[in-house]
Amino acid sequence: MHCRFTAAALFACLCVMSDAQAVEYNRVNTTASQISFTYNQMGSRMYGTFGRFEATLQFDSDNLASAHTTLHIDLNSIDAGSEDANTELVKPAWFDTQRYPEAVFESSRFRRVTDDHYLITGRLTLKGITREVQVPVELKPDSSIGIFDGELVLKRDQFGLGAGEWADTVVSNDIAIKFKVVAPQQ
Repeated sequence: MHCRFTAAALFACLCVMSDAQAVEYNRVNTTASQISFTYNQMGSRMYGTFGRFEATLQFDSDNLASAHTTLHIDLNSIDAGSEDANTELVKPAWFDTQRYPEAVFESSRFRRVTDDHYLITGRLTLKGITREVQVPVELKPDSSIGIFDGELVLKRDQFGLGAGEWADTVVSNDIAIKFKVVAPQQ
């Protein structure tokens, strides 16, 4: 009888522990979230941000098959550190925001790499060009908030960014896009 009780108690504890490890996030706090980018220009490291974006998130750590996220970035909200750069980047040689005002990422698959590291596969559309990309993401649980940190190295020539006089190597081809998405736990 004592062995059956111990086995039943152990099973119940394991069930509770596995339920405690399941984490679900279904909303994004865009006010606390951030999208930034870095690149090299004439040998100097440059930094910028996007001030306006919308994001959706459906994430359950026990059900990655149904995980999904979308991100819509208002490209006119770019801050590349100077008014000259901001004015140049919305022109047709770069983002062409008159025709393509936003960049869109939509996930197609989440895969767990390690405990709190994931690889998100999805489609990025920028300047009318869509490419499949993979984004490594780390989930940093903090109390009842999840912080999803990730980085994608974008090859600007694959999206027609920096055409004409900008097609040379004055600006690096690699643009590191970093994001921090904050989501309350559900």
